[in-house]
Amino acid sequence: MPGPFLMLYLGCFSGLLALYFGCGIVLSCVNARHPERRIQTRSQADIVAAEIRQSVVALIEIAALLASGLWLQARGWTLVPIDVSIAHPWSIVAALGLFVLSLVLYDAWFYWGHRLMHWKPLYRFHALHHRSIVPTPWSNNSDTLVGAFIEQAYFLVVPFILPLPAAFIVLHKIYDQVTGMIGHAGHEYFASPTARAPWLMLCTTFHDQHHGAFHYNFANTFSIWDRAMGTLHPRYDETVERLQGGSADRSR
Repeated sequence: MPGPFLMLYLGCFSGLLALYFGCGIVLSCVNARHPERRIQTRSQADIVAAEIRQSVVALIEIAALLASGLWLQARGWTLVPIDVSIAHPWSIVAALGLFVLSLVLYDAWFYWGHRLMHWKPLYRFHALHHRSIVPTPWSNNSDTLVGAFIEQAYFLVVPFILPLPAAFIVLHKIYDQVTGMIGHAGHEYFASPTARAPWLMLCTTFHDQHHGAFHYNFANTFSIWDRAMGTLHPRYDETVERLQGGSADRSR
């Protein structure tokens, strides 16, 4: 393995590992201080250690996907990323626009890849993640290598479909990691009007309902695809409206 790529890979892996444990510890501490915001009453504390071990294994692969995409871009084998400079403000605007577009494209990638893994012939590659009926922050990356590849290979592919600068690809992955762990937090802190119709953003309840009800809420960042394809949990909007400004709903 070439030295420069190895250094890039180790940087990606150590960064993702630090994010995983840093966010996990912070969210766990906040959750402990706010039991009233717990979404489900049941607990699966006995599987947390196994989820952490599997998450570290999955992050080894995820870091390789991210590092490979960045490496191929740096070698000039992908689309040429736009040159971002403070001296040219419009280049910053263009990069931010590409970043938002990347969020939208990744949400489509995640929705269809995630939904595909719920197809019976492929579900065996995703069943490990669904051992967590009551998700915690530590559940986010607990998946098989096949499952992690299907959901995260976007970060290998994105340099080939968008001229997104490397720094913004890394920023997107950081955003994905942090929001993914918040989505698995098991406690609701972000219920607001923007997380329900007619808006398209999400809150923690969205993915918690996926783990609890299984056949709904497959997306990652927006509710666009679930609303369009009829896979939104029938009580999602109603539940978010009820949670705004209050403690979590336990009438699931």
